[in-house]
Amino acid sequence: MLTLHGIIELRDYVKHWRITSQKIALVPTMGNLHAGHLRLVERAQDAAEHVVASIFVNPLQFGPNEDFKNYPRTLEADKNKLIAAGTELLFAPSIDEMYAGDREQITRVDVPGLTNILDGKFRPGHFAGMATVVTKLLNMVQPDVALFGEKDYQQLQIIRRLVDDLSQPVEIIGVPTVREVDGLAMSSRNLYLTPSERELAPQLFHTLEALAQELRDGRREFQRLESEAVRRLSTIGMRPDYVAIRAAGTLAAPDNGTVNLVILAAAWLGKARLIDNIQVHAENAQNTLPLERPHRSKVKST
Repeated sequence: MLTLHGIIELRDYVKHWRITSQKIALVPTMGNLHAGHLRLVERAQDAAEHVVASIFVNPLQFGPNEDFKNYPRTLEADKNKLIAAGTELLFAPSIDEMYAGDREQITRVDVPGLTNILDGKFRPGHFAGMATVVTKLLNMVQPDVALFGEKDYQQLQIIRRLVDDLSQPVEIIGVPTVREVDGLAMSSRNLYLTPSERELAPQLFHTLEALAQELRDGRREFQRLESEAVRRLSTIGMRPDYVAIRAAGTLAAPDNGTVNLVILAAAWLGKARLIDNIQVHAENAQNTLPLERPHRSKVKST
């Protein structure tokens, strides 16, 4: 596996793939890789002839009281995992390479209506930072496809919208969440959990599972269901930021006719902030309405 650190050398290297019409896949990460990241690489290999992974801990995604300085950086271990997974090229730039000059003055990409709700409400500026770095990586690599995990469901919808709105010629592939045996969604931040917290952490997923079943059974008191889930998480010792039922794809508030739903949640457990989601097809909904926003670019979910 070749590791590159500069934008110019990255562009020069992938150029010959592009001019010979060889398909390129991009897997952007912040490192500290786990099986969920490697699943993205695996799916990328199915989707393209060449796979570029990136590792960059993006400072624009972290608020002033968040864990940027302490975020785990495990580049050598990550390289070994990517080599074992058959990755062809790793792009691992420095902060100065990605953001020359004053970072406070850098152009940012915002996606109105999606970046300031749910997780964006509790992490101001986070999604603008994420959208900015993803746009930069798409411009640098110019991949045919880019793969993102569905665990970060709001992030995935923001990326799909910006690709549509900015007419980026890339197919976005969402890859299902990879979970531990007990249901906990894999995350780089799970290492913050103490042993006792780790035993409790799967209750976030189990709470969403129970809520999903209520929706499948026909319950439609969305705010009451959300409140019940928040109380359950609080009772077992978590500190929920939110549990929200939304229309899948748009993240708009649902109505009684919305069939395709997603339940999203974020909750603190000790020092770890856990996020998760479950997509629900509520067959018992009535008066189905076409709420999802059509995508203008070629988009695929798997």
